[in-house]
Amino acid sequence: MNRTDRLYALVEELRAVSPRPRSARWLAHRFEVSSRTIERDIGALQQAGVPIWAEPGRTGGYAVDRAHTLPPVNLTAAEAVAMAVALHRLGAGPFTEAGATALRKLLAVMPSADAAEARRLAGRVHLIGGGPAAPVPATVAGAVAARRALRLGYADRAGVVTERTVEPLGFLGNPTHWYLVAWCRLRDGVRAFRVDRIGAVTVLPEPVTRELRTDDLDIPAERVRTLSLA
Repeated sequence: MNRTDRLYALVEELRAVSPRPRSARWLAHRFEVSSRTIERDIGALQQAGVPIWAEPGRTGGYAVDRAHTLPPVNLTAAEAVAMAVALHRLGAGPFTEAGATALRKLLAVMPSADAAEARRLAGRVHLIGGGPAAPVPATVAGAVAARRALRLGYADRAGVVTERTVEPLGFLGNPTHWYLVAWCRLRDGVRAFRVDRIGAVTVLPEPVTRELRTDDLDIPAERVRTLSLA
């Protein structure tokens, strides 16, 4: 998650529990950053005029005046894709078509650049069946969206951990697991990394310029569906 998205998300998190506070430590855990980063973000929001104040004490933290803040109207690219994945998992349920219509309406009011980025990001998500309900680390998801290289600690089936520098290309989801599909510099080729085996993650400043081709997945084309926001 980039800083702009995190600032929006911070305000929304505080609005959701207002007038109760959230501690810097709790917010740091929620957004997978340090408490110091949260404090800097809160300071930036306060300087921008967002009515956030600090409540002292053991149960204190940061709180926002809900009556004087408005939620963001538009979705981020990642939020639009998250909705599309959730809709895909509904299969042929009674509200599938209504959900797809709602997503199209939201995409229609997004800024054109954001909508285009959402469609590009959706094109990097490939699904077999409905896709899993398993979580994906926010740092990994953010690197795929931002097109940044990663340094991973990755455990194989035997639990042996190796360090890999990879160029994220997209995600593959089967009914059980999510896989990060990436160019592995150690193996000099495309590899799929099961996300629940990914340990330490460091985002690198290097941009990713490679694109994932369907035949890179080494899976029969008829079994894989690329996520669409159309």
